[in-house]
Amino acid sequence: MPLVIDSTGNSLTYKLIGLAMAVHNELGHGFKEEVYENVLEIKLNHEGITPNRQFEVHVEYEGERAATFYLDLFPENQVVVEIKAFSHQLTNDELAQVINYLKATGAPVALLFNFGRRRLEYRRVFPGKDMKPVQRLGRDNALKK
Repeated sequence: MPLVIDSTGNSLTYKLIGLAMAVHNELGHGFKEEVYENVLEIKLNHEGITPNRQFEVHVEYEGERAATFYLDLFPENQVVVEIKAFSHQLTNDELAQVINYLKATGAPVALLFNFGRRRLEYRRVFPGKDMKPVQRLGRDNALKK
């Protein structure tokens, strides 16, 4: 029996957070996002967890593809994992990105990791009821001339 069971009814998110902490403790901060993604994939494989790296998700509208997302990791097709390596704290832009991924996949939970700080920053994100896609700020809403 696992020590901690989250609200999704499994211990996978708890395990993923522990593995991310181990990666951060071993590598520290300062690498590019891709390095942390690679190392976390290796860790997941060693633990017997299917990582599903750069998992492709399509959003369909009236039978046509409206968007394609690439999830950093989608372990066991259960948890959306988004990895960042920012020197600044996570913002609503990153949170909005993860919420869109939750909406597109129908996954019960997401983990947003920021390996770019002295201490690993992470957020566990759950879909809300009647969740609607969230528009990201920044380049997505730039005015076109």
